[in-house]
Parts: sequence; C-alpha cells; structure tokens
Amino acid sequence: MTSKLTMDKLVSLCKRRGFVFQSSEIYGGIGGFWDYGPLGVELKNNIKRAWWKAVVQERDDIVGLDCAIVMNPRTWEASGHVDTFADPMVDCKSCKRRFRADELEGQAAAAGAHGHAEAPPAVVRCPECGGELTEPRMFNLMFKTYVGPVEDAAAIAYLRPETAQGIFVNFDNVLTTTRKKLPFGIAQIGKAFRNEITPGNFIFRDREFEQMEIEYFVRPGSDEEWHNHWVEERQAWYLRLGLHQESLRVRRLEADELAHYAKDTYEIEYLFPMGWSELEGIANRTDFDLRRHSEFSGKALNYFDEETNEHVTPYIIEPSAGVDRLLLAFLFDAYDEEEVKGETRTILRLNMALAPIKAAVLPLSRNEQLVPTARRVWELLRGKFMSQYDDAQSIGRRYRRQDEIGTPFCVTVDFDTLNDDAVTIRHRDSMQQDRVPIANLVGILREKLEV
Repeated sequence: MTSKLTMDKLVSLCKRRGFVFQSSEIYGGIGGFWDYGPLGVELKNNIKRAWWKAVVQERDDIVGLDCAIVMNPRTWEASGHVDTFADPMVDCKSCKRRFRADELEGQAAAAGAHGHAEAPPAVVRCPECGGELTEPRMFNLMFKTYVGPVEDAAAIAYLRPETAQGIFVNFDNVLTTTRKKLPFGIAQIGKAFRNEITPGNFIFRDREFEQMEIEYFVRPGSDEEWHNHWVEERQAWYLRLGLHQESLRVRRLEADELAHYAKDTYEIEYLFPMGWSELEGIANRTDFDLRRHSEFSGKALNYFDEETNEHVTPYIIEPSAGVDRLLLAFLFDAYDEEEVKGETRTILRLNMALAPIKAAVLPLSRNEQLVPTARRVWELLRGKFMSQYDDAQSIGRRYRRQDEIGTPFCVTVDFDTLNDDAVTIRHRDSMQQDRVPIANLVGILREKLEV
C-alpha cells in the first residue's frame, strides 16, 4: 500500500473503474448501502471463492450451508439480539444529526490522551456544529419487517443481523446428514443487515453487508487450543493472499469489549487510513448458542460422544469476516504508484487469485488485419479465465488502464502475429514482455496464474 492513498482517492478509483457505486445514486443515494460494479462483483466473488476454497474445499472437517435471511423471530430472542443488540444513540439538539454515544466519548478520551482539552462524557458536544446533545438512549440495530399481509405484532420478523444463528439452529440437521465427529465446522457466506446509527468510511461500515462465517464445534476443554489455532490459521490466510504483514495485527479484546456470548475474542485488524480497524473477529462463544436454542426451542442440540458414552454440548469457535471490509483492505493494500518515464503509473498489485480480470487481449490497433486474430485469441481465453478485450485508445493507455484495475497479464496482438502466430504477454508488476506461441498461450497463463 502506498502512503499517497486516501479514502477519497480510493472511492474515486472505485467509481471511475467500476468497482463500487453509491446505491440509488440517481436519487441522491441512501446511507450505508452500496452497489458493486462489473469489476467489484468479480473481486468480491474471488474473495469469497478463495475463502471457501481454504475453509471448505481443502478441509475434511468443515461443510457448507446457506440459510434464509428471515428466520422465526424466536431465534433472535434466544440469541439475545432482541434484548442486547443495541447501541447508545444521541441526537444534536441544534443540527439534529445522530451519533453513537460511545464513539463520541471515545473520541473525547482520545483527544485528552493526546494533550488536548479533556471532555468528560457529560459535556461532549456535537462534532458537526458544537451543539448540545441529548441523553443517550439505546437503539436496536435489527431491521424489523412483517411476514404476511397483516402488519401486527404476530407478523413481526427481522432481517438477520448475522449469519451465525442459521448455522446454530441447523446444527442437528447437519450433524445427522453428514455424520461428522467433533471437532467439525459449518461455513456460510451470506447477506446480513444492521441498522447502523452512523454508517461510514465508504464500504467499511454498511447497513447491508456480506459475511463469511465459520462455526467450529469442539469438545469443552479443548476450546482454548482451537481458539488459538483459528487465530493463527486466519491470519495466515490474509498473508497468503498478499496483505502486508506490517498492515495486519491481532488484538485480544478487553473484558469490557466482549459480546454477551463470548468467553474470549481476538480481532484481526488492518491499518486503514482511519486507523487500525477490525477485518475479522475470532470468538470463543462457549456453549452459549446451542444451549440457548435448546432452551427456547425444546429441541436438544447436543453431540453424543462415543468415546465417553455421553451427550455433550459443544463449545463454538467462530471466525467471522466481512466481505466488504476485506475487499476494501485488499484494494488499499494492493494500490501502488510508481514513476515510469516521467509519468505516474497506478497499479493494483492484487494477488492473482483475487484479480477481477486475469488477462486482457489488446490488439495493437483496430487495423482490420489484426482484429480477427485478436478476437480469436480472446475466444481462446474467455472460456478459461475472466478476460477482457480492449481496443480503445493507444496501447500505452490501455496498459495503464489494465494496471489500474489489477489485471496480471496483457496479451498483445501485433503485426508480427500475422506471420509467427505468436503474441506478447506483458506482466503487470514488472512490465516484462515475453513472446509466446498462441498454441501455448492458455497453458502458460494457467501456469502463471496458479503460481
């Protein structure tokens, strides 16, 4: 990541190149909701694909699940979300803006720690206009809706604020159908919704977002060992996909930071422009969730341990990551600028597994002799890799465009191609160029991309 990159600069790049758009932009947008453009949806899918490959495909102890967004509302009573899933909210009496009270108090405390005038919570002022704030009141973050044609108390339901509860209520179904032995896990990727008081920092804090979660079930007593295992495993995954070591850290939460269900939690944090912020939480949820759902549903959610010949309620280790935050981190970390022949070259040095476009086919020009061959090369590649055909503007400008969106390889078709049936592969990071026969092109690209 280059120190030259600001959040505003990245937001501009994301819109200009088709990664992320403001949702409903023609109507003025809506806070906390974003749309992913042609390149953004490819990058997002590649992140999810890499995660699924690492935690499901390459392991024999984790299976997948895809649960409904709307669940029986009793689910959220059992989980504690109805009673405890809330943030303290304050309003400015002057400008009417709303803020999270805990964030304002934290900012005031930080200002005091840096030698500024200390402001105790009782006299914290509005950060926008300096006005007086109301007393804090709790605000539940779940989106409420109604199921069926009548909007009454019996029809109330919620958009899920996390994917985890769908896994817990399906514990017995998965255990019965897969016959897994402890320890084992269930993984899920899916949308979640939180009515955040102050969404912000681009796609970092959204009201609609996507989660990748594992609920890993272990024998009580082995939970701390497995907790440490998953902290190391998840940190290593980020490093394998190219995030810089110096931009990552693991932080253990203090006791007063823990969620109501957690015995212990570690966060993997990334150094964003706004400071160290959470990418993924790895929590030891103990037996809280299975025990609570057993109590509320009357259905025993436990595991028969053949070694001890007794029923046990497993403890749960939960690695939980936000896809949108990961996408933001990978973009920040991959962004680079360098000077080439007096001009600034912008590059996204994305890991090849994550790059939205793997190869771009560029005819040297739109000359009618080159186009048929260039199209033939693109047809050869597009069934094997996500690729682009680009013939607009000069070849130099097209190279720069592909560098800026992170394309690892550009395949150039020139007039020599008409004679030797070969093309030039240009490497994104080094700008090195190799001449290869078209007949070998797919195999060479596949080898490079797999590396």
